[in-house]
Amino acid sequence: MSADLRSAKRRSLLKAGGLSVAFVWLATPKAAVAMMSAHRQPGDAAAAAADGAPAFAPNAFVRIDTSGAIRLVMPMVEMGQSIYTGSSMLLAEELDVGLDQIQIEHAPPNDELYGMKLLKGQITGGSTSTRSTFTELRQAGAVARALLVSAAASKWKVAPDTCVVERGVITHRPSGRSLTYAQVAAAAGKLPDPGDVKLKQPSDFRLIGKPMARLDSADKVLGLTKFGIDVSVPGMRIATVMACPTRGGTLVRFDDRKTRAVHGVIDVLRIDNAVAVVAQHFWAAKRGLELLDITWNHGVNANLSTRQLRDVLADSQANGKAIVGREVGSKPQGDLVQATYKMPMLAHATMEPLNATVHVTPERCEIWAGTQVPTRVVENAARLTGLPADKVILHPQYLGGGFGRRLETDYVDQAVAFAKLAPYPLKIIWTREEDIRHDIVRPMYHDVISAVVDAQGKPVWFGDRICSATVLGRWRPGGMRKNGLDGDAIECAAELPYAVPNLKVEWVRHDMPPGLLVGWWRGVGALHNLFIVESFFDELAHRAKADPVAWRKALLRDNPRSTAVLELAAARMGWGKPLPPRVGRGVALGEPFGSKVCAMVEVEVSPQGDVRLRRAVVAVDCGVPVNTGSIEAQIQGGLLFGLSAALYNEVTIEHGAVQQSNFNDYRMIRMNETPNVEVHIVPSSEAPGGIGEVGTAIAAPALANAIFAATGVRLRELPIRRDQLAQKGGAA
Repeated sequence: MSADLRSAKRRSLLKAGGLSVAFVWLATPKAAVAMMSAHRQPGDAAAAAADGAPAFAPNAFVRIDTSGAIRLVMPMVEMGQSIYTGSSMLLAEELDVGLDQIQIEHAPPNDELYGMKLLKGQITGGSTSTRSTFTELRQAGAVARALLVSAAASKWKVAPDTCVVERGVITHRPSGRSLTYAQVAAAAGKLPDPGDVKLKQPSDFRLIGKPMARLDSADKVLGLTKFGIDVSVPGMRIATVMACPTRGGTLVRFDDRKTRAVHGVIDVLRIDNAVAVVAQHFWAAKRGLELLDITWNHGVNANLSTRQLRDVLADSQANGKAIVGREVGSKPQGDLVQATYKMPMLAHATMEPLNATVHVTPERCEIWAGTQVPTRVVENAARLTGLPADKVILHPQYLGGGFGRRLETDYVDQAVAFAKLAPYPLKIIWTREEDIRHDIVRPMYHDVISAVVDAQGKPVWFGDRICSATVLGRWRPGGMRKNGLDGDAIECAAELPYAVPNLKVEWVRHDMPPGLLVGWWRGVGALHNLFIVESFFDELAHRAKADPVAWRKALLRDNPRSTAVLELAAARMGWGKPLPPRVGRGVALGEPFGSKVCAMVEVEVSPQGDVRLRRAVVAVDCGVPVNTGSIEAQIQGGLLFGLSAALYNEVTIEHGAVQQSNFNDYRMIRMNETPNVEVHIVPSSEAPGGIGEVGTAIAAPALANAIFAATGVRLRELPIRRDQLAQKGGAA
């Protein structure tokens, strides 16, 4: 059944009040309050009352109405990762209903009821959704089932264990009597919490581990799904904005006479660093914005350039104070191998440009937006408007891509600031150009990585001195370690899959200039570190004159899960089979987000330096697989996203402004450039790992190693430069 979000009903109920929201401002060190639970919590009654007072609401997640509708209140947001389907499978599995019987609705902003244990708040990100809810949502279904069966058994005066359930119908086996969940919902709702419940064994799973169709696909195909950009409310006006091109700059003045002459333009609004043109429709607003004569104060970053940023980052890496992230043993004497790696800033470039619809009145603030951090959005809006938090009503929408961009609230904050100046609901849409030029970018990195190798070329010591800005230090300072370390900066570098007896991984913090904010980007720390570590380990294998797969396998002693994905990928790729000239295969192995993954990429590099992706094979062990179809899709999409970034993407700054603007100069892999991507899932009974960012994190090193195999050119900086790969005299 399609995901019915019931937004209109929820909107009217939330306006009526009765739902207490427990906030956690994660940009401060304070810890989160109670996290999600499958059992009753103090806030459940108010949440159920605000949700229409269903007959049966045993916890924060399950609602069963007397009509028979079974609803899952989703703590995470859907942004293309198919979490709505996976979570519904977890609930339906233990509730003994069909996937088609589950309806989905967005959870309201509430850290107390819907906080994710791994992220300490109601946050969708970091490939944590399934890892955080695999047990809790199953328990929620099992708790609900136990209460419903107990209610039926009590009515029949029989033992609950003599009853079975199939698609929400409870049957007493000896007598054949049956009752539906809807028929016992009211009675079950009055029963006390059952306490500990027994979950199914994997051998009894009917849904988990199967390739299930996505619940939201049909509506998306038919164009019925509402994303934030589709929101329409009565009396709404549409605006588009322009902020000062330089980070930290401000608005001085503007001449809007030509703008106001555009048919459909209603108003021109200003805040300290941006201006918005309001119109009856988007194109009038956009045309009016183009005609504005604006004077900016470009501020302290007016002369900032990427070259300057790169130079001072390199200086910090060499001379800054390092924090040791992990050290094992000591550095022995021997043959030292060393290399320098660099990675650029990146924009998110989500398919749905940033947008938010806001209506501010003296009594309340209503927001319609797609966000990965609903409680942050509410708290910021309360601060900006001066309203109590319970007067800020957020209507969460589907996200047309997140990739970490919507872990930030700047776009909603800006919409609220402008909406305060307007008497009508205001829908603000950032153009693609404005989105990319004012993105909160992925940090740039500068690493010096090294190893001491023995006579056979195997590493006996590994070292990595990483230098970057910190996302965590801004986004959630309380998450930094006591010694000031940003754990994300060393992810997948401090813990290697390989048996290396000695290592030292350290990080040098380098803060960016004021106004140049850095944020999470799909793959986070693992994306950066896997490229550097796996590229460097490939260098070591080549230096030892060893096959890269056999060399890695020899270092994977006592690591059977990673050995298994390496062997599976090699077998499926046909590793070792002969290839024509300037065609090469590359391998990369990693353990990001609690999963084990091996990617192999086959490329052809023309004499002019053009890279053609021929084929890709990925083997993954993500623990218990929930929806194998979604796992395959996430790996495929994530790999292509990572390959796009490695091939084409970087954000550069000149005269304080971002130079990229749209997909013409921040391009993605096109359909005709997309290789066949095979995904092979290793059966596992281990706890689930993350999957949404795994393919992205492992893509770049597999590609770079394939290019080396094809050309002999070792790439230590991204994105890939065509002129580096061209044969001498062969460039066009």
